[in-house]
Amino acid sequence: MGNGVVTIGVEEVMRIALYLLLNLAEDTRNELKMRKQRTSIHMLVKTLTGERRLLVLCVLPQKLSIFLENKSDMAEVDTVERLSRLVPCEHEDLLNITLRLLLNLSFDTGLRIKMVQVGLLPKLTSLLGDENHKQMAMCILYHISVDDRFKSMFAYTDCIPQLMKMLFEHGEERIDAELISFCINLAANKKNAQLICEGTGLKMLMKRALKLKDPLLMKMIRNISQHDGPPKHLFIDYVGDLAAQISPDENEEYVIECLGTLANLTIADLDWELVLKEYNLVPYFKDRLKPGSAEDDLILEVVIMIGTVSMDDSCAAMLAKSGIIPAIIELLNAQQEDDEFVCQIVYVFYQMVFHQATREVIIKETQAPAYLIDLMHDKNAEIRKVCDNTLDIIAEYDEEWGRKTQREKFRWHNSQWLEMVESRQMEEGEPFMYGEDGEMDRPDLFYSTDGITPASGAVSPDFFSDPYAQNGDGQHGGGADGFDLTTGTSSRPATGFGFRPDEQFYDYTSSR
Repeated sequence: MGNGVVTIGVEEVMRIALYLLLNLAEDTRNELKMRKQRTSIHMLVKTLTGERRLLVLCVLPQKLSIFLENKSDMAEVDTVERLSRLVPCEHEDLLNITLRLLLNLSFDTGLRIKMVQVGLLPKLTSLLGDENHKQMAMCILYHISVDDRFKSMFAYTDCIPQLMKMLFEHGEERIDAELISFCINLAANKKNAQLICEGTGLKMLMKRALKLKDPLLMKMIRNISQHDGPPKHLFIDYVGDLAAQISPDENEEYVIECLGTLANLTIADLDWELVLKEYNLVPYFKDRLKPGSAEDDLILEVVIMIGTVSMDDSCAAMLAKSGIIPAIIELLNAQQEDDEFVCQIVYVFYQMVFHQATREVIIKETQAPAYLIDLMHDKNAEIRKVCDNTLDIIAEYDEEWGRKTQREKFRWHNSQWLEMVESRQMEEGEPFMYGEDGEMDRPDLFYSTDGITPASGAVSPDFFSDPYAQNGDGQHGGGADGFDLTTGTSSRPATGFGFRPDEQFYDYTSSR
């Protein structure tokens, strides 16, 4: 010291250098220069040791991590694994900035997987009880819950009891977007739903949702109701309460969730006829089936609800007498380009042809079978599957439609061969082997010479089940892809696109 020289340790030099980099990064132009020097990100992450400089060091990557390229560089050097060692830690500021960095990284699917692999899920769950870090931890956990692979893992932590406590502590205040979004995602898993319903969980949720008419809370309840087993049967006590919410005076988003919850209750012992009469729902359904009468989401839920109640014989008869079937066909004409609508409307037809009263109406008084034949070869696999099952039932009870269905199936299976022959003749300039003026459309020309098809042009059902039949399509009908109504549950597809992943109900924007 006597000669005026100040000695600074290596640790202090490192800290000053990091502060200098942090201050330089405040200028976006300098940030871009740092990005070009890829080694700077690697070196920053590799020096994640020593608490004094860690705080500054985490601030800098947290600022840089909002850029995609920097995030990718951090993934290459095990940043998540290094950060997991700091959660939790006694240094409040360090923990806060570490969580912010993890939040920015959690927007990446691969890094979310890494977070689960390194054991961050229980660590983050433990922070839900800490007021200072609860919000950041919940946002990261929400991002993890978006992935179906990880939903079930929350059941093995104390996450759900903590979330339920937070929900009920809100009183009549609006629930935080992060909290309710997280709960909606978790409720989509059966094991989580069972934990949510334990004790008075479902009762408290229903009471709050019905009192506040909260559509997001009702969406969480709707996710719970989709699971077979004990959770679904708990809803029998609330069918009346939910049906009472179906009114044109209520908010549409709220009504959609109530209808969706009711439509999920495919319970054999439920007296749907009594529910429809008690709450005068049939006129509401008819009004909402008119194209343009409401938002498409609400109209679709009405169609799905009709499909559920039509499992009951007396309900199906009541709906048929009310004139709801022509309204559904009119809706099919209006929404024929929407696979989701088409799939659910065809499912309604499928349910109704099981019952004698509605079967006669469907077959004799409407053009529904003709629509089903048109849709038999739709590009959507779910629609084709429901159509096939419905037409098989119709064919059992009506010979005429059975012959039409068989003929169409036969023509479809031979269409590629016919197109190939016609194409070759056009290319070679040969005369049409079947004549002119559209004679290719004559069904009596689609015979084979080996006696497989009769002179009437109809194809025996054995043709389609015989593995050796030329151009046969194997067995049709129920089987593994069919629908089983004897179990009291429905195999109705969730949408025309099959079962879709859960939506992300909350889009958290990363902070710098």
